[in-house]
Amino acid sequence: MPPPPLIAGNWKMHQTPPQAADLAAKILELLPPNPGVEVLLIPPYPCLQTVHEVLQGDPRVALGAQNCHWEDQGAFTGEVSAPMLKAWCQYTLVGHSERRQLFHETDDIVRSKLEAVLRAGMRPVLAVGETAEERRLGQTHAVLARQARAGLLGLPLDQLLTCTVAYEPVWAIGSGAAADPSDIAEATAILREVVEEAASGQAPAVRILYGGSVTADSAAELLGARGVAGALVGGASLKAPEFCGIAAAVSR
Repeated sequence: MPPPPLIAGNWKMHQTPPQAADLAAKILELLPPNPGVEVLLIPPYPCLQTVHEVLQGDPRVALGAQNCHWEDQGAFTGEVSAPMLKAWCQYTLVGHSERRQLFHETDDIVRSKLEAVLRAGMRPVLAVGETAEERRLGQTHAVLARQARAGLLGLPLDQLLTCTVAYEPVWAIGSGAAADPSDIAEATAILREVVEEAASGQAPAVRILYGGSVTADSAAELLGARGVAGALVGGASLKAPEFCGIAAAVSR
């Protein structure tokens, strides 16, 4: 039995703890008793404990972090390690395009962070995606395959099964211009090939998400693309009715 679709809300650098508590409470209020999807909230670090307390172990909603350091501890001022996050989080996002672009995280750094998440017993969400320039040059396939292979190849099967891959075309994030469903299906097929390569030809139940200007109105079409098993939502996750509308559009 494949896992249910995953609808993850990346709040990025938004929400103070009181605002985060209010948003999480509204999401819980709007979600049906059996939403038909797994919901994941990914608030900024200072809000994790607050949101954890609001959720109170509600089985409908999991909690994740936006990033972590690749070491478990050490002299890394300003950083947060995976073991520090485990008290609140079931998931950690790694490799988001904003980390790759703005903070110059390489594929090697992303892999090290993914391994740190696995060591801590959490589930990594590996984000991959091409820039507008890479897309224009016809490099989408090469970029996605490279980023996914760097993150997944060599993992033991039991660890691979805990991973989620999120396809986020950089040019679509926050732009209002979502990818075409056919493009999403093509990208998902590329990523599925890498997952099967990492699993030595098997077809493990690793969810592949789409992210990039997903709204409640567009969710059914975008997330209905072949091979897509959920969404990594940015701006729309900051509005409880919109976010829960996305979850309702893809519930099964």
